[in-house]
Amino acid sequence: MKTVSPGKTTALIAYAPFVGFIIAFFINKEENNDFATWHIKNMFGLFLLFMVSLIVQSQVDLRTGDIIWFICFLLWIYCWIMAYFYKEKGIPFLSEKFQQWFTFLN
Repeated sequence: MKTVSPGKTTALIAYAPFVGFIIAFFINKEENNDFATWHIKNMFGLFLLFMVSLIVQSQVDLRTGDIIWFICFLLWIYCWIMAYFYKEKGIPFLSEKFQQWFTFLN
């Protein structure tokens, strides 16, 4: 039987649309796994970028918001794949900033 790496399931749950990072946050409160925490912070940052894209779509320019949304979508897929392969790898520059900014998610 194949064993799952510690925190991998929680990290994958973090990338579930809409409320995945909230569910993963509460699961990780008990486990306190560094890998899962890294991906929870990363997804929270991606969630904020998605929100920015929606604000840009509605208040600034529809096409620009669509472009930002599509880039966020591709980054979300990439980050999910990195969690699946058990790597702490994400958005260049931003993922490391997310780790510094979102310390309240530890």
